[in-house]
Amino acid sequence: MTDETLLEAEEMMQRSVEATSEDFGTVRTGRANPALYSKVLVDYYGAPTPLQQLASFTTPDARTILITPYDTGAMRDIEKALSDSEIGANPSNDGKQIRITMPDLTEERRREYVKLVKSKAEDHKVSVRNVRRKAKEAIDKAVKDGEIGEDDGDRALKELDGLTKQYTERIDEMAKRKEAELLEV
Repeated sequence: MTDETLLEAEEMMQRSVEATSEDFGTVRTGRANPALYSKVLVDYYGAPTPLQQLASFTTPDARTILITPYDTGAMRDIEKALSDSEIGANPSNDGKQIRITMPDLTEERRREYVKLVKSKAEDHKVSVRNVRRKAKEAIDKAVKDGEIGEDDGDRALKELDGLTKQYTERIDEMAKRKEAELLEV
């Protein structure tokens, strides 16, 4: 019982770490990165569709991204979605592909991105703590119902606390790396 609960909690915590990594990929650094556009949704024939399903991405240099739509009829919709996104892109369209040149980051903008990273990291740590809370409730209920002994419950809670600490530290480490990457000039 407790092993299943702990295993399930660890899987959920691992998913939080993976989601953190994906979220941090969408925060812009000084380099052009197609992951910046992973959350951009395009109104494609009335349905919100992820941009990555509608186009291919290439990065010919460190500050340029070329987006080649599979359907050139969606070019205007893609361009509109890029302009409206919070990334701050200025797309230019040559009829076949969309070119985005990333402007240099100012010190002020870098600081804003650091705040954003810290906020996202805290959100994901809260997610890990929520997983811990649910698992703790399940273990406490099992002890109360007599399914497991108090010693086993205490052991499981200590193990759960260790897992929680391990995964929150991973998220903190990821945030520190992203912050260093953002502040690198």
